[in-house]
Amino acid sequence: MAKKQILEIANGIFQVIGRNRAAHAYVIKGSRRTVMIDTGLPTTFEATQSALAELGLTTRDIDLVLLTHEHIDHAGGAPLMPKSCLIAAHRLAANKLALKDEFALMNQAFSLNTDHFEIDISLENGSVIDTGTHQLEIIHTPGHCSGAICVYEHTSRSLFSADTIMASGIVGGVLGSGNISDYINSLRRLRTWNTQLLLPGHGVSSTSVTESIDIGIRRLENLLHESREVFNAMKNSDHGFDSVLRSLRELNVN
Repeated sequence: MAKKQILEIANGIFQVIGRNRAAHAYVIKGSRRTVMIDTGLPTTFEATQSALAELGLTTRDIDLVLLTHEHIDHAGGAPLMPKSCLIAAHRLAANKLALKDEFALMNQAFSLNTDHFEIDISLENGSVIDTGTHQLEIIHTPGHCSGAICVYEHTSRSLFSADTIMASGIVGGVLGSGNISDYINSLRRLRTWNTQLLLPGHGVSSTSVTESIDIGIRRLENLLHESREVFNAMKNSDHGFDSVLRSLRELNVN
């Protein structure tokens, strides 16, 4: 018997299981429109199509794709979606995708490239998408990268958390355009939401939402502390900030 590629998580909410390093995609099937959160890698797009077929859907039935951020394991399948499907992302992620900012997109980490595409809708914190059955609220959660978002579904109290926070407090790391302090602030804000189910971009779903967020905050606070120690070591080194500043001053000497 073939292994299922898609799981029903809650009423009208389905998880397309990520494979080969691709992030999970989520399908929210509403009474008026169907929304997909993330698209996986370009190399797993056929698997995504096969998963949709288990629901009796094709990619042409997807009205809107919400990209949680610009990394290729989440956004790589977006250019392969039908032209009738609108693509939405936070404006900071949209800008990096439009400019094909290789430092930010992480394409080379996967030895893949994403075909160029445009974002149709720029999202902001507090934007709401109504499927007719679900209310999907956008939460801007910078830290992993500047344009990262989570999506909160009000009816099931589910949080689609992408790489921002995963089960058991796993965090996605601080990558290009991200920073630790924004990350900690984002998790502290997520902690205030009445979330019953954590639906991450990788790994398993979890009902231990607050516990997972608290562990993630502690890990990032430890990382912040460790980074201070690194900078202090650099300050006391012959190759630290003073030597960098001297070099910069010398550039301006005629």
